[in-house]
Amino acid sequence: MSGNRVKATGVARWSIRHPWWAMGLWLAFVVAASVGGGMFQVQQAEPKEIAVGESREAIELLEQADFEEPPAEIVLITADSAWDDEDAAQAAKEVTERLDDLDEVKEVLPAIGSTETDALLLPITLSGDSDVADEKLDALRAEVDAVAKDYPQLRLETAGEFSLTADIMDMVNEDLGVAGMVSIPLTLGILLLAFGAFMAAGVPLLLALTAVGSATGLWAVASQVIPDNGSAQHLILLIGLAVGVDYSLFYLKREREERQNGASHVDAVAIASATSGRAVLVSGFAVLVSMAGLYLAGDAIFNALATASVLVVAVAVLGSITVLPAVLTKLGRAVDRPRVPLLWRLSNSGGSPKVWPRLLRPALRFPKTTLLLTLVAMAALAWPAMDLELKNSSLDDFPDDTVVAKTYDRVVDAFPEQGNSHQIVVRADADDAGAVRDALTELAADVRDDDLFSAENVVPPSTSDDDTVTKMNLAIPYSDSDPEAKESLDLLRDKLVPDALADVSGAKAVVGGAVAQSYDYVDHQWDKMPLVIGFVMLLTMVMMAVAFRSVVVAVVAALLNTLSALAAFGLLVLVFQKTWATELLDFKSSGAIISWIPLFLFVILFGLSMDYHVFVVSRIREAVAGGMGTKQAIEYGLSRTAGVVSSAAIVMVFVFAVFALLRMVEMKEMGIGLAAAILIDATVVRILLLPSIMALLGRANWWPSKLSRKRPVGDFDTAPAPLAAVERTPAASGFRH
Repeated sequence: MSGNRVKATGVARWSIRHPWWAMGLWLAFVVAASVGGGMFQVQQAEPKEIAVGESREAIELLEQADFEEPPAEIVLITADSAWDDEDAAQAAKEVTERLDDLDEVKEVLPAIGSTETDALLLPITLSGDSDVADEKLDALRAEVDAVAKDYPQLRLETAGEFSLTADIMDMVNEDLGVAGMVSIPLTLGILLLAFGAFMAAGVPLLLALTAVGSATGLWAVASQVIPDNGSAQHLILLIGLAVGVDYSLFYLKREREERQNGASHVDAVAIASATSGRAVLVSGFAVLVSMAGLYLAGDAIFNALATASVLVVAVAVLGSITVLPAVLTKLGRAVDRPRVPLLWRLSNSGGSPKVWPRLLRPALRFPKTTLLLTLVAMAALAWPAMDLELKNSSLDDFPDDTVVAKTYDRVVDAFPEQGNSHQIVVRADADDAGAVRDALTELAADVRDDDLFSAENVVPPSTSDDDTVTKMNLAIPYSDSDPEAKESLDLLRDKLVPDALADVSGAKAVVGGAVAQSYDYVDHQWDKMPLVIGFVMLLTMVMMAVAFRSVVVAVVAALLNTLSALAAFGLLVLVFQKTWATELLDFKSSGAIISWIPLFLFVILFGLSMDYHVFVVSRIREAVAGGMGTKQAIEYGLSRTAGVVSSAAIVMVFVFAVFALLRMVEMKEMGIGLAAAILIDATVVRILLLPSIMALLGRANWWPSKLSRKRPVGDFDTAPAPLAAVERTPAASGFRH
C-alpha cells in the first residue's frame, strides 16, 4: 500500500502545512460547482434514450420517417357526486373557448364522452414541439382552473402526459425537501452520540453537505451530456450524506484516538491521514470502480445513476483527503468543544474496549460452528431472492392517495384507451401503405372481442408523409405488472402482427409502447447483469489484492459483500413483492421490484461495504505487522474499529431508511435495500462472518505477501504488542508543533 500512502500523505501534508489555503480552495470549488451548476437546467432523459430493444426500434422508425406527433394534453371533467350532463357540456364549452384564445394551444378537439362512467375528455393539441410543451402547461392550467371555479360541483383537471410528468417532478422536489429536513438533523444527532461534542459532530456533516451541494451542481452540467433518469438527485443526497459522513468519521475517530495516546494534534492528524486517510482513499476508489461498472449496462438509466454516484463519491473523497486535515489542524483540541457532558463521557470512556471482545468471542473461540450457523441464517434470508421479479416503474406504482395516482386512475377508469397500450409500427414500401393500413385495421377488428385488448375505441392507423411508416395503437385494460399485459404483448409480437402482415412483402414490424418498454428493459437487465456483476467483482478484487498484497483478503471481501447483497435482495422480495408491508410503508405492491434496483444495489453495496472492510482489515493488518498472532490481531483490530464502524453504519442505515418515507416506490426500495444490507454488513458480517473466516485461515489471510510467512510474536492469549511503530508512519514526521 505504499503507493497509496505516499499519495494520501503528500496531499494531507500540504493541507496540514497550509490549512487556510486548503480551506479557501475547497470553498472556492464548492461555490464554483454550485453556482456553475445553477446556470444549467438538469436535462431529463427522453423515452427514446431510456428505451431498449424492440420498443426502441419502434421509436427510431417513427423518428426516421419524421412521424413526430404534436404535443398533446387532455382536460378531464368528472364529478365527485351528482353528474349533470348540461353543466359538464357547458364547462367543456367554456374551457374550449378559453383555450382557443391561447397562443400555447394549437387546437381543441370536440369533447368525448365516456362509455364507462360519467366523464368528458377534451383532447388538446399544443403549439410548438414536445421539448417546450411543459413550459406551456401553466397557462393551460390557469384557464382550466378559472372555469373550475364556476362549476364547484365538477372536477376539471389537466391529465395528459405533460401534466402528470409535472406533478411527478413536483412530488420529487417535495420529497427531496422532506428527506433533507429529516436526514440532516438525524445525522447530526447520531454524530453527537458518537463524539459527544458539537464541533466534532458538525465537521463530518458539513463536509457531507458541501459534497452534496458541489455534486448537485456538477450533475446539472453533466446532465447536458448524460440526461437524468429522474432519480439522480435523490441518489446524490442519499449517497453524499452517507459516504461524506462515513469518511470523516473514520478520520476523526483515528485522530482522536491518537491524541488520547499522547500525540499532539498535528501529529494525530498526520497519523490519521496515513492510516484512515489511506483507507478512505482505497474504499472510495472501490466505490468509484463499482459504480463505473454500471456503464457496461449500456442504457440511459444506469449511465445517469453511475455518473451521479461517481461525482458525489469523488467529491467526498477529495474533501476527506484535502480540506478535512486542514480543518482538524486549525481546530486542534477545539474539535472536542462544546461538549455534551453525558454523551462525552459515554463516547470517551477510555481504556480497552470491553463489549466488543465479548461479542467477538464466539467467532474467535468457535470459528467453525459460528461460520456454519451464520451462513445458514444468511442463506435463509437470501433464499426469497430466488423469486425475484422485475418491472419498470409506472404510474400504477404510486400510492393511491397521491395526486398523480388519483388523476391517472380517474382517466383510465373513464377512458381505458388512455391507459396502457401497444404501439404497432410498420415500415414498408410506399406502394404498400394502403395494404399495411388494411392489415392493421383488420387486426384491430380481430381482437375486438379478445379480453386481452380494449379495442372499442381504436384510432385508425396513420401513415407518415412519405407513406413508408404506419402506426396503430391498441389499448389494453391492464397495468404493465399484470401477466395479461405481457401475454398480449407476446401474442402481438409472435403471432398476430406477423400473421396480419404476411402478405406485405418486405414489411418490417415492431411492437413498442410503454408496456413493451417495460418488458424490454427487464430483459435487458437480466442480459447485462452477469457482465456488470462480473466486472465489479473482478476489478474490486484486483484492487483489494493490490492494496493489501493479498489474494485471500480480496476473495473473502468479494464473497462477504456478495452475501450481504443477496440477503438484502431476499429482504426486498419479502417486503416489496408481498403485501404485508404495504400499509406500513405506504406503497402499492406490484408483485415485482423496480427493474434497475437490484443491479444498482449490488454495485453500490459492493462499493460501500468496502468502507468497513478496508477500515477493519487495515487495522488488523497493522496489528499482524506489529507482531500479533492472528486471533489476537482480529480481536484488537475489530474491537478498536467497532465503535467507528457502528457509528458509520448507524448513520448510513438511518439516512437510507429516511428514503422509505418518500412516495416513489423505487426510492423506498433503494432506501430499505441499502439500509438492510449495511446493517447486515456492519453486524452479522463484521462480528460473526469476517472474524470466524479470518480465524480459520490464520496466516493464510495474507497470502502471498510476507505476512503469510511471518511468525507471530504471540497467540490469542498473549498481551497486545505495542503498535506505536506501526501507527506512527512517516506521515507524522517533519511537522513542527
